[in-house]
Amino acid sequence: MTDQKSLETIVAHAGILTDLTTGAISTPIYQTATFGHPELGKSTGYDYSRTANPTRCVLEKVLAELEGGVDASAFASGMAAITSLQVLFSPGDVIALSDDLYGGTYRLFEKIFRHWGLQSEYLDFTNIAEVKKLTDARVRAFFIETPTNPLMKITDLKKVIAFARSRNILVIVDNTFMTPYCQRPLLLGADIVVHSGTKYLSGHNDTLFGAVISKDIDAAGKISFMQNATGGVVSPFDSWLALRGIKTLAIRFDRAQENASRIARWLTKRKGVKKVYYPGLPDHPGRTIHFGQATGPGAILSFRLADKKAVRRVINFVETITFAESLGGVESLITYPVTQTHADIPESLRKRIGITGDLLRLSVGIEGCDDLIADLDQAIG
Repeated sequence: MTDQKSLETIVAHAGILTDLTTGAISTPIYQTATFGHPELGKSTGYDYSRTANPTRCVLEKVLAELEGGVDASAFASGMAAITSLQVLFSPGDVIALSDDLYGGTYRLFEKIFRHWGLQSEYLDFTNIAEVKKLTDARVRAFFIETPTNPLMKITDLKKVIAFARSRNILVIVDNTFMTPYCQRPLLLGADIVVHSGTKYLSGHNDTLFGAVISKDIDAAGKISFMQNATGGVVSPFDSWLALRGIKTLAIRFDRAQENASRIARWLTKRKGVKKVYYPGLPDHPGRTIHFGQATGPGAILSFRLADKKAVRRVINFVETITFAESLGGVESLITYPVTQTHADIPESLRKRIGITGDLLRLSVGIEGCDDLIADLDQAIG
């Protein structure tokens, strides 16, 4: 039975033998916008690719199985996926979000959702006492990143979810950093998981897609309705690329975590590095909590340089590592959050939570770890 299979087997078999007519090992790319009908009143089950496409449907089934949800909806990007969540709420509702989170999410909630009447506030979900101070009856959902982007703060999902249950608050978890291979929030009691599947799920920096996976059939139906009504769906070809990427998720993530752990330990001892943020380090705040709800430390780390002026040198001098936005591919990428991923967050808020000019974020890939360390060493100078 499926629940007896390991996640390694489930990802390796993503989309295998879904075309029973031909026995194709790989799911075919159904590159079509529409479908013919046998006769009036009859359908093959597919009518128009915005509503459903066989390649995308296989991807959605795989995502639901991986996260332990009842259904999944795949979108053209992670932001399109998060945008679909608005269908669950009404003007005047309040969403409480992690105070340290991806700048694109902040931009969406502040510049788009707020204009439509959906309010947002920001909490340090690592502080359960602060969370329990919430008294506003308009709070309808928690939107949580754990680890957060980019400071790797850890939320105790079980405690936050228990509190949310007592207040009838939905819990939405962005699981992009950890993937269902290492963390499965729905099995911990969360209601919805979102992904920028562009990152680890696809894993090769060659496609955009996002996903919403729901535990409740009613919520899943609303998200699916929103997907069809607004049309921000992932294409058949990108669905196929995502399925291809998922097949190697386990081995890619294992290798990237191994590299990240070595690099994080090396950075803690490197002159010129002031602070390293990585759940795999022994002194990382929330480490015990993290490993109580995840099976690995992940492959993203952030670090501060002792001299802010050295940031330019590191960015300009890396050779094996690429200076680029995004994360989760087989290639290692270094990002400057202040001017890139978190530029839309007001400077006052960035400073308050610690996203300052001395901070760099590193997405560790699967290259030879000695090469990555040597590259950082020469770039730091």
